[in-house]
Amino acid sequence: MRVCGLFLAVFGVTACRTPTPPPVVTAPPAVVEAPLEVDAGLPQPPPPPDDWYEVAPSASLATLERSVLHDAGVPESDRQHFPEPYSTLEGVFTFRGNPQRTGGAFGTIPDSPTKLSVTWVARTTDGAAPWFGGSGWTGQSAIVRWPAVVRHSMTNLGSRRFDDDFIEVLQGSLDGHVYFLDLLTGRQTRPPLDTRNPIKGSVSVDPRGYPLLFVGQGIPDHAPIGLRVYDLITHREVFFLPGHDPDAPRHEWGAFDSSGLLNRRTDTYVVGGENGLVYLLHLNTRFDPIALTLTLAPEVTRYRYRHPHTETFGVENSLSVTRNLAFFGDNSGLLQALDLRTFTPLWAFDAGDDTDASITIDVESGHPFLYTGCEVDRTGPKGQTHLRKLDALTGAQQWDVTRPCLGATGPPKKIDAGLFATNVVGRGDVADLVYFTLSRCPGPENGMVLALDKATGHQAWKVDLPHFSWSSPTLLTSASGKSYLLQGGIDGLVRLLDARTGAEVTHVQLEGGIESSPAVFNEHVVLGTRADRIYGLTIRSKASDAASPPGGAKAQAHQTHAEAQGEQRGER
Repeated sequence: MRVCGLFLAVFGVTACRTPTPPPVVTAPPAVVEAPLEVDAGLPQPPPPPDDWYEVAPSASLATLERSVLHDAGVPESDRQHFPEPYSTLEGVFTFRGNPQRTGGAFGTIPDSPTKLSVTWVARTTDGAAPWFGGSGWTGQSAIVRWPAVVRHSMTNLGSRRFDDDFIEVLQGSLDGHVYFLDLLTGRQTRPPLDTRNPIKGSVSVDPRGYPLLFVGQGIPDHAPIGLRVYDLITHREVFFLPGHDPDAPRHEWGAFDSSGLLNRRTDTYVVGGENGLVYLLHLNTRFDPIALTLTLAPEVTRYRYRHPHTETFGVENSLSVTRNLAFFGDNSGLLQALDLRTFTPLWAFDAGDDTDASITIDVESGHPFLYTGCEVDRTGPKGQTHLRKLDALTGAQQWDVTRPCLGATGPPKKIDAGLFATNVVGRGDVADLVYFTLSRCPGPENGMVLALDKATGHQAWKVDLPHFSWSSPTLLTSASGKSYLLQGGIDGLVRLLDARTGAEVTHVQLEGGIESSPAVFNEHVVLGTRADRIYGLTIRSKASDAASPPGGAKAQAHQTHAEAQGEQRGER
């Protein structure tokens, strides 16, 4: 196929011009074929009528005040229906991998795993106090196998742009940079992006395969704070959504810890702000893969609300979506359901305390349900965390499981108890279970992992942790379909558990506390710590161990080099 024909087929580009010859590189260019096609957001048929959730607003909204603010010319859309799957490409594109926030892992791990091993260690800058580098809560990386046609356009990748096996890690850091690393070796693939403010949340990447990176900033430091969007061909910022929004109920605080979702059917991006607003960005993306240009012209819709139970505004959790419905909680613990077509609230639920962990969605016998939990903050330091199952269409509570938690009482007066980790819903051979990881429960330093029966909330098993955890558990599936749970802790220990029984299979000790959640691509795990480090781990079995060393010779060589650097600095 001619080059122009390929771009026409993949991107829907109507113009065909003679492409500029690529620069001379050391590696021979591969044949320009796309084993993974880019979903370019081309016109798609609308969903069938029975594929929408038509829900009447409930009586729980009687005291909720709501307004919707539009930029000039932006109509309320009737097309906000998120397609399944979230992406047709290989990778982890947003926090917890999908709109239901139930993922975080792509592919499968080896059968009968026996070992977690460190394959490589990448260093961030030391950063400035008190945040330093590494990664914090939620801190999950994105992992992307770029489509060939997009990878070829990224001249800043050097010879990697012609490597069909190349998979890239994009990791936000508390030092304010986004790092770009080779999944197999941990080597830097292109220069870091400097956002000039610490990044606490998880970056997200365009699930269509477009070279667009979305970065929410967590702490104001050297620049205005907000949501920044970057073009990864030029490494330039193409849009900035300021967090200090005069329309926001909490306009003095502009952080974006929430990781947004891009609707590839409608070219829109939905995200929550700690200023108390929920945003829908009509991106108006124009990507020309021949001229290597990418532009955005976003038009912004804002959802603003006020409720008697909302004393502290701010959305720190990442919005969860199924079809046309979105769900979120705020710092006061008010949970809401929104119809994204009109930004109409459908129900509200008072969880009783701050809800920072993202809500997960599970469709059971054709009906959507939500799993959520709250912190012990406003009700602390001695209180209870509530773990709940709700009907997604009505907000009706199905069960409520409580556990006692004891927050830290000394200065600084910070509690950090209860649920900070996003839960994970079981599937496959553990489809009857849901998993919650608790912080400072029952005591001020320890924690636990709970497996609860989805139908009843009854405890199936519990693993006591000697140190608490904010890191979200991640469900992994082996090649034969057996499920495992990956769990990081504030003590730097990463455990691999049998998801059916909670029995520990293996563990590995990292340097620095783990607040972040892992991203997994087959047997490869990426996880940052508060010790200025990003780790690449490999899940091994006896069979895979015998076949090859973890990550191959290149990764082994890079690990040795990283360790040698640490020894020279007196860190080992």
